This record gives sequence, C-alpha cells and structure tokens, in this order.
Amino acid sequence: MNMMDMFGKMKEVQSRMKDAQETLSTVTETGESGAGLVRVTVNGLKNVLKIEIDPDLIKPDDREMLQDLIVAATNKAMANIETKAREHLRQATEGLLPNIPGLNLDGLMS
Repeated sequence: MNMMDMFGKMKEVQSRMKDAQETLSTVTETGESGAGLVRVTVNGLKNVLKIEIDPDLIKPDDREMLQDLIVAATNKAMANIETKAREHLRQATEGLLPNIPGLNLDGLMS
C-alpha cells in the first residue's frame, strides 16, 4: 500500500468515524440494580434516556435506598455503553486500514 492510498484510506476512516459518531445516539444500553427494580437506559452519547422504577420501591421511607439504586443502575449503563459505542465505531471503520501492529485508533473514538 503506497502513501497516497494510505492518505485516501485515512480520509475515508475520518468520514466513516464522523458518520458513526453522529449515529451514537441510536446505540443504547440499560443498566439494572436491585435485581431489576431500577433500570436506567443511556445512549452512546452518554445521555440518560429513561429511568424505570418498580412501583414497590416508591415509598417515602425507602427514598435513600431508591437514590442509591438509581445511581448504581446509571453507573452500570454508562460502563456498558462505553464498550458498545467503541464496537459501533470499530464496525463503521472495519476493513478500511490494514492491521498495523501498534496502530491505536482509540483517540479517534473518543
């Protein structure tokens, strides 16, 4: 592969990466806590889309526990979406560049 081909591929990688980043809002992940009593759904842009709370948890004396469960579910969803978003971006650029040992494109995926 000559340098001109490589530069052309890099432009295509950048274009596909931009397109993939724009579609990250459609990639979602849900985190649960309290055995599924609290569920939080986030997207690839790390925006919280939905919080679902089992009706049995909505009691004034359980307020602190509910808050803790929401935080735990949100943290799980955020941790899981990172992996899913990276995979989404990787698939968008798959096959564009040769496998070059030591070439790390993670900076493009942030």
